[in-house]
Amino acid sequence: MRTSQSRLSDPGGPRSGAAGSGLAGKVALVAGATRGAGRGIAVQLGAAGATVYVTGRTTGSERSEMDRPETIEETAALVDAAGGRGIAVQVDHLVPDQVSALVGRIGSERGALHILVNDIWGAEIEWNRSVWESSLETGLRTLRLAVDTHAITSHFAIPLLIETPGGLVIEVTDGTDEYNAVNYRVSFFYDLAKAAVNRMAFALAHELAPHRATAVSLTPGWLRSEAMLQAHGVTEATWRDAIAHSPHFAISETPSFVGRAVAALAQDPEVARWNGTSLSSGQLARVYGFTDLDGSRPDAWRYMTEVQDPGLPADVTGYL
Repeated sequence: MRTSQSRLSDPGGPRSGAAGSGLAGKVALVAGATRGAGRGIAVQLGAAGATVYVTGRTTGSERSEMDRPETIEETAALVDAAGGRGIAVQVDHLVPDQVSALVGRIGSERGALHILVNDIWGAEIEWNRSVWESSLETGLRTLRLAVDTHAITSHFAIPLLIETPGGLVIEVTDGTDEYNAVNYRVSFFYDLAKAAVNRMAFALAHELAPHRATAVSLTPGWLRSEAMLQAHGVTEATWRDAIAHSPHFAISETPSFVGRAVAALAQDPEVARWNGTSLSSGQLARVYGFTDLDGSRPDAWRYMTEVQDPGLPADVTGYL
């Protein structure tokens, strides 16, 4: 189900900022919280007072195949610093026994799970290659990391989540249903993976509704993740320098922006109105009133549709 314009302009729901105690007593699992959107989401849930289990494969002593320096322990510490409680657990979400043990631990230690965020990724992408030009091994590995991990985690975590009415499941993806339906995502396997994650939220919505729980898919815009900043040769403090060689980068957003979107959804007593919909951080900022760290509200997917994709000159006027 795609989000209607009437819902996007709906002024209802709480106004969510960066911090508070609206999620005090709530337990969240952010699966895939080592870096990027997952880290931003975990930290903002912590800023709202939640206890957040943060999982991933990279720890201070072991790196995943992505071979990046960010760790789950760092994410947990950032959750603590934001005002929540961060608990780092090394988990390979392709290994059912590890996921089962994780959920068992959450149930034993906390007795409930209120928020599940499936943000697991960590895949290598071969851009601009057709299915026959791509490495089959790499492509199938992408699907396993992007799709199988989400299904495995939902299989084990949702039974605990639905024990308490009002649970929320968020499938983090790249691109809304509306955008992905008409735009090729520059790789057969990437395109397939992101469409599948959106569809997962649609299916979960039907299965969760009788249990008074909600499922949505959520996409950030052009994310200034650690890897993206590195690719552009900038830092968060100097990110605007990248606009000189990539003008549309002006619409980019921090991981905190999608994190605040998740925190707003989790604090909305009427979150069920979104069940089964495809959402973006920019869209939800208009509804809930939150901003990015610099006070802006970048609406990246509307910008890409109306400015970038038609080949117009970069101009973020009216999109922030």
